[in-house]
Amino acid sequence: MNLRRAIIWIGRLVLGGIFVYAGFSKLLMPNTHLWPMFVLKFSISMNISSFAQQVESYKLISPEASQVVAHTLPFVEIVLGLLLLIGWRLRIWATAITAIMVGFLVVVTRAYLLHMDINCGCFGTPEKLTGMTLVRDGALAALALLMTIFAFLEARQPHPWATPEKA
Repeated sequence: MNLRRAIIWIGRLVLGGIFVYAGFSKLLMPNTHLWPMFVLKFSISMNISSFAQQVESYKLISPEASQVVAHTLPFVEIVLGLLLLIGWRLRIWATAITAIMVGFLVVVTRAYLLHMDINCGCFGTPEKLTGMTLVRDGALAALALLMTIFAFLEARQPHPWATPEKA
């Protein structure tokens, strides 16, 4: 075990877990705007609708595109998180997660610099966009980038179990 492999493992566990949690929380976390209405509180469609409003509040895409993002992103996050945790075809999924994390960082940074008073939309519950959100997203994007670079470097090395034994 070397430093590169340790960072790959940490990145897989942290980012994979966060992506699975983020996807499930967008779908299943109770919608806090509907506390009096018990029937709608756990409705997945209401949670997706709330997430679509959060996506739309960034004012980057049309309301129709916000609906598409809100209906697909949670499922993509869950699948990518699980694939990263499994580790199958790691370079592909690490690259995809890095691209998504850098995209999230760009969008959140833009909203923060424009002083938008909006919810992050990162997880299921409403969370104000603050400087700590930028720090968190920046650290996760850096971890994703480092994990991806190290995954490509490790793929060039022979697997430690495949080396011939010394006689």
